[in-house]
Amino acid sequence: MTDYRAVLWDFGGVFTASPFAGVRAWAVDRGLDPVVVLETIFGPYDQDTDHAWHRLERGEVSLPDAMAAIAEQAAVVGFALDPDNPFSFLAGAMRDEDRSPMVDAVRAIREAGLATGLITNNVKEFGDGWRSLLPVDELFDVVVDSSAAGIRKPDPAIYRLALDRLGIEAHQAVFVDDLPGNVAAARALGITSVLVPEVQAVTAAGEVRTLLGLS
Repeated sequence: MTDYRAVLWDFGGVFTASPFAGVRAWAVDRGLDPVVVLETIFGPYDQDTDHAWHRLERGEVSLPDAMAAIAEQAAVVGFALDPDNPFSFLAGAMRDEDRSPMVDAVRAIREAGLATGLITNNVKEFGDGWRSLLPVDELFDVVVDSSAAGIRKPDPAIYRLALDRLGIEAHQAVFVDDLPGNVAAARALGITSVLVPEVQAVTAAGEVRTLLGLS
């Protein structure tokens, strides 16, 4: 067993398929540049800016207001978001994919006596939906939702908040996320971090177990 005391997990892209993959597919299907579409909808996601989606994830604006701003910008760059179904671009994003190895890894870590935490960039209005996908309260000792905390990854403050709630230091934690920018920010604080490749979640779950001496 290592000297680690806790593992912190991201949600989307770790316990579910990445929504960004669905958006890319939506763009390609319509002959749009997926890079432009992703940047327009989500902003520079590895940064923390005043983009409408980032403000939404910090709980600063409502979902309708954020989507109105994003739809306006989408029209400027040449594509439309359906005002009656603004999340049509996410169709297929949460494709069927077995992420049970990640859940199994969390359970094994808890059984080994380590604490677990969730750090998610999320939207207030999505709370019931994403929480219904996992037994959140059973799996995690601490949940830091950006829309409730008012801060989002990769802001160092959100990692420090999770560490403080668990009562541990950065070097005592492992962090698991699917976005390089979020992983880099955690590593800069001294948190050992594991990047989850988009189609290799099983491999990443095994890496976490090995890192902790559980396999």
